[in-house]
Amino acid sequence: MSWYRNTVWFVKGLREYTRGGYESASKHFNPADVEVDVAGRSFLVTGANSGIGKATATEIARRGGTVHLVCRNKERAEVAKEEIVTETGNHNIFLHIVDLSNPKEIWKFTEKFQNEHKLNVLINNAGCMVNNRELTEDGLEKNFATNTLGTYIMTTTLVPLLEKAADARVKHKIPEMNQHHFERKSLLKKLTYLPPHLQRQQVVMTEQWAKAHRNIHFSVMHPGWADTPAVRSSMPDFYERMKNSLRTDTQGADTVLWLAVSAEATKLPSGLFFQDRQPVPTHLPLAYTHSPPEDEEKLMEVLEEFSQKFKSVSPGV
Repeated sequence: MSWYRNTVWFVKGLREYTRGGYESASKHFNPADVEVDVAGRSFLVTGANSGIGKATATEIARRGGTVHLVCRNKERAEVAKEEIVTETGNHNIFLHIVDLSNPKEIWKFTEKFQNEHKLNVLINNAGCMVNNRELTEDGLEKNFATNTLGTYIMTTTLVPLLEKAADARVKHKIPEMNQHHFERKSLLKKLTYLPPHLQRQQVVMTEQWAKAHRNIHFSVMHPGWADTPAVRSSMPDFYERMKNSLRTDTQGADTVLWLAVSAEATKLPSGLFFQDRQPVPTHLPLAYTHSPPEDEEKLMEVLEEFSQKFKSVSPGV
């Protein structure tokens, strides 16, 4: 029945994940939800030099927020920062160069960040969509290293800082496509039980963190199929077929922004999965995502073990 579920998911996506789906859903949006002043609040956005990350950072800057851009490529990040400042007139934009597939770099960054800044909202936007099996210098499959382990370390190490803030939030954006990149055999045997979809791992982490940290509002969202550099480079055939139907990066960023700044978002329970400003079931658009509670708890335990391993070898620790 796997072919049937995949077909259902694809047809559903054609209707809901494209630009037409956004335009239909947006008829029910309340514009006032995101027309808010967030001056004095601090936001950290990963993968913020292009696409949905840059669009999110720009809209937050436009509303007066202090924005920390976490990017891998220094040259592109500096251009993005200047463009955001020029477009919004907001000079409270700070740049941090971090490779989010490198857990040691993330540890170094978060330890320094905690000592120098405050944080109200963490937006885990950065994602990896490598089609071929590629290992990092630490021997980790690159998609897993970036999307799962990197997100885990970034979030858990910044939770103590977030717990000091008022109306603290953590927002995850899962990759636009339902990729099957995760290769269980490429990791240690202790990881073989992990959910096979990177998207599902993000959902599980969000649900588990929501249970553990009641003073922080956690959520995860799907941006739909957006015309971003990641989609163009990672899925060129799909892009050519669908480019006239893809959402703009600003449309893809809409729910991220809503979750990050709207008072309405925090009226809903922590730990939910969103699409177009509405909570949706986690098991319909993602497919094959049911996993027993003990496996979900084990996922967090193993990720914690992995993260501590890389902390122990970080320079200066």
